[in-house]
Amino acid sequence: MSAADSPEGARKKEHSKSMIKYDLPITKNPLRTRADVQEAVRQLTEPLKPYYSKGGALLRLGNTGAVYEERTAQMEAFARPLWGLVPLAVGGGDSDLWHTYVEGIRHGTDPEHEEYWGDTGHVDQRFVEMAAIGLALCLCPDRIWGPLTEKERNNLTRWLLQINRFDLPPNNWRFFIVLANLGLKRAGGEYSQESVDGALALLDTFYLGDGWYSDGATDQRDYYVPFAMHFYGLIYAGMMDKEDPERCQVYKDSAAQFARDFIYWFAEDGSALAYGRSLTYRFAQAGFWGALAYAGVDVLDWGVVKGLLLRNLRWWFQQPIFTSDGVLSIGYAYPNLIMAEGYNAPGSPYWAFKAFLPLALGEEHPLWQAEEKPLPALAPLSVQKHARMLVSHTGNHVTALTSGQYAGFQPAHTSAKYAKFAYSNAFAFSVPKGHTGLGQGAYDSMLALSEGDDWYKVRQRCEEVRVEDKWIYSRWKPWSDVTVETWLIPAGNWHIRVHRLLNGRDLTGAEGGFAIRWEDRVAEEAGRKLLTEAHDAVASFSWGVSGIVDLRGARTAEIIPCEANTNLMFPRTVLPTLHGTYPKGEHWLAAAVLGTPDEGEGQASWSTPPVFRENGDGYQVLDRENGTVLWSFSTNSR
Repeated sequence: MSAADSPEGARKKEHSKSMIKYDLPITKNPLRTRADVQEAVRQLTEPLKPYYSKGGALLRLGNTGAVYEERTAQMEAFARPLWGLVPLAVGGGDSDLWHTYVEGIRHGTDPEHEEYWGDTGHVDQRFVEMAAIGLALCLCPDRIWGPLTEKERNNLTRWLLQINRFDLPPNNWRFFIVLANLGLKRAGGEYSQESVDGALALLDTFYLGDGWYSDGATDQRDYYVPFAMHFYGLIYAGMMDKEDPERCQVYKDSAAQFARDFIYWFAEDGSALAYGRSLTYRFAQAGFWGALAYAGVDVLDWGVVKGLLLRNLRWWFQQPIFTSDGVLSIGYAYPNLIMAEGYNAPGSPYWAFKAFLPLALGEEHPLWQAEEKPLPALAPLSVQKHARMLVSHTGNHVTALTSGQYAGFQPAHTSAKYAKFAYSNAFAFSVPKGHTGLGQGAYDSMLALSEGDDWYKVRQRCEEVRVEDKWIYSRWKPWSDVTVETWLIPAGNWHIRVHRLLNGRDLTGAEGGFAIRWEDRVAEEAGRKLLTEAHDAVASFSWGVSGIVDLRGARTAEIIPCEANTNLMFPRTVLPTLHGTYPKGEHWLAAAVLGTPDEGEGQASWSTPPVFRENGDGYQVLDRENGTVLWSFSTNSR
């Protein structure tokens, strides 16, 4: 049986029917070798060429807005491809864009030129983009420093040194100070060691232990840990091993510890957990793996690391993430502005080029010499207490049950990106398109509560969180007189949610499972693929199964068509949902949620949901097949 005829091949073929595929060279790149990855950088930058400005300093990719002004957005678009072009050059690859970049740096840093990037202020987006220029100065100064005159070098130096004079957020941004100054130091220009030392000292305070960092004083534990905190630290470790060996070793050791947790975020097919903000950076998800290689952190088999990197790239380049002319779009698995952050401008997605860092390593490096290997055998559950997650891994499905994360500065759709009960690589998650009704709200993996007016509140901040080896507990208050205690319990393809609702007002509520792709909106197809009973609902397709069961037999079930473009993975989805009514008082709710991208597994699992049982002085959740107690609660313990 060929790969195309296998169940997995059939699932991918079916998935592709509804997605617009552009005939772009990158989609035909096999991405098996270092040469393939080098070619990928050229294939991805080729479509940008018509959009560089006359002076080369600006890249005009579209008209969508960001919180910063248009000149800065165009400067960002100019700078971010350097994350791929620099490693390509260091590793011996070439691009005919370097002339454009030299001209762009000449003009962008010249206060007298019409394309001058401008003087910076406090918390300025241009500081973010200085990091890529700093990397170029560190690794290939001959490309952008060597061709400049003394006056032009002074202009570049003056422009970069602004980063030492203004306020930056106390988070991963402090690494931009490090890279900008180290770049000037490596190139032989003026720099501030004091600024570097101060930035590194602050960054060191964000270490939590066991390989985990926080991105500043925040409850977020998202991709900014691997593709920012660890990524920049590993670049530093790869460059500064002789000058600052003690700190570099700390960075390497913490990355080695983190790798053992982070591997659980990746499925066998190369896709990764969709979680948190800034997901339009897409294959930056895999940047950590290349950074391990760059810093020489030998923690996993190099064939495994190579597989993690290349499979993620291959997965992404089979998604419809490009415009028709080959430019990366804003969105996740398809173009989607609804999920975007306020700081996502048209060039922002090119931060994904961080995945190309290992091209700076020669062909002889063990990463490139190794034969690509699949994921190693992983335990079915990873307890990640610093992330406040239980991560279930069943091959091609990764599910993170999570509680207690929240982005304090509130990027777009903060609750949807951090406070849902479950996140998935296969189903991603949904963001609201409006706030009236369940279709607009798209409340997958949430308990949405209302006072009967079709306006819903969901979990945002948690007042208490406990992460145990088999479950996560949280306590949260959607109103001052309403308290919800939630237990999340993993069980293979299932997970169980138990809620204790103490409400001082009358409420109605809806609890959603995973939103799943939906295409066939005709009655005969609906009857075969969307099945609703009194207390359970399931959607079953060749590309996966999503279902929800009320384990107490109290709530009614429905499958809700969600507003288009609310889900990050698929433009059209349906959502198995439970409805309930809760007069003032105490209410115990229990639901089992099924999600798997394998139709056969899903149908088999659907027949054996877990059991919720009242047990004299409390409650238990049991595995239906073997009777194992997955969770128990005694009312006498309160």
